[in-house]
Amino acid sequence: MQSDIQDSSISSRSLWAGRIISGLAALFMTFDGVIHVLKISPVVEGFAQLGFPLSVAVALGIVELVCVALYLYPRTSVLGAILLTGYLGGAIATQVRVAAPLLSTTLFPVYIALLVWGGLYLRDDRVRAMIPLRR
Repeated sequence: MQSDIQDSSISSRSLWAGRIISGLAALFMTFDGVIHVLKISPVVEGFAQLGFPLSVAVALGIVELVCVALYLYPRTSVLGAILLTGYLGGAIATQVRVAAPLLSTTLFPVYIALLVWGGLYLRDDRVRAMIPLRR
């Protein structure tokens, strides 16, 4: 019921654009969470370069996957976006700590966060009400 009310003032075009953008962000974050849980070799190497113990990889992957699940469920999508933003903020802080290249590695989590919030903005009236963009 609630999603029918939410979607009523959103054009079909905005709704689908938001779903696609949100889906892209969720696919990337899901992929990232799964490879953390599986501890594939790039994750092992990345954790070593970043100075993190590999023992936290599974926990970080599970946290990430839970955040994505909350983001994808309409009733908790705003909470999921907030938690994903925090997760991505930690990724930015980590990249700054190791002096990673700014435009590629360090800002990549910002690009993902923009997809998370941009997709949600396009598909959810609650977010539009919280963040009213003016013309």
